[in-house]
Amino acid sequence: MIDLHSHILPGIDDGAPDLAAAVDLASAAVADGTEVIAATPHLREDHPGVHLGELAGRTNALNQALADCHIPLRVVVGAEVDVHWARSASEEELQLATYGQAGNDLLLETPYGPLPPGFEDWVFSRLVGEGYRVMLAHPERNVSFQHDPGRLARMVDRGVLVQVTAASLARGRRSESGVLARWLVDVGAAHIVASDAHAARDFRPPLLSVGANAIASRMDDARARWMANDAPRAVLMGEPLPPMPEAPPPGRLLRLLGRQQRSAR
Repeated sequence: MIDLHSHILPGIDDGAPDLAAAVDLASAAVADGTEVIAATPHLREDHPGVHLGELAGRTNALNQALADCHIPLRVVVGAEVDVHWARSASEEELQLATYGQAGNDLLLETPYGPLPPGFEDWVFSRLVGEGYRVMLAHPERNVSFQHDPGRLARMVDRGVLVQVTAASLARGRRSESGVLARWLVDVGAAHIVASDAHAARDFRPPLLSVGANAIASRMDDARARWMANDAPRAVLMGEPLPPMPEAPPPGRLLRLLGRQQRSAR
């Protein structure tokens, strides 16, 4: 499996506090079946220890440490971009924040609070309009999307990718984030499952298989493999996503949106 969202780089944000914790997290990820993990530290003003110019070097150093410990996990450089940070970022800074610093795919942290009316316009004009393929991290946790899933689905219809968190897919029926994450999978509006790992245990462990198993139980093994391996691999390579297995029939998502809008009136 390929995990595109983690806070494994040691000592710079709210993830692994030191190298020992990062190695512990890597070991847990490998035990769960992950072979590649993206280091995506927060680019946010409350994490001043994250410096773009250092991310590639820190990732290389961690890969060397894992090799020395005989842990078969490859770490890829990336970042989790805050909306406010991105508003004032330069073109060079945005490129350094992409996966592999290749200038293709950008992981945008979905805000937790209510979204302003112009959120979508900003994403498409500022980021998509400048050539980036945008992937929203954990949008199922956002209150605006929970109350209006159609708003998120319309962004997907315009080309934005959705990354749901493995733990959200496994949450109970009363969890709003779980309900939305599962709905996104059911209607074919979720593309990537990731762990958002912060620690080996307790707080957001790197258990990507939890999400893959939840997808397989709702859909099939092919969809789970696509979301946990095939689609993430395409993102890392900067290529179009391969066709989604068992994709919903054409127009199904739009019909669901129309039905939802009518029921809300």
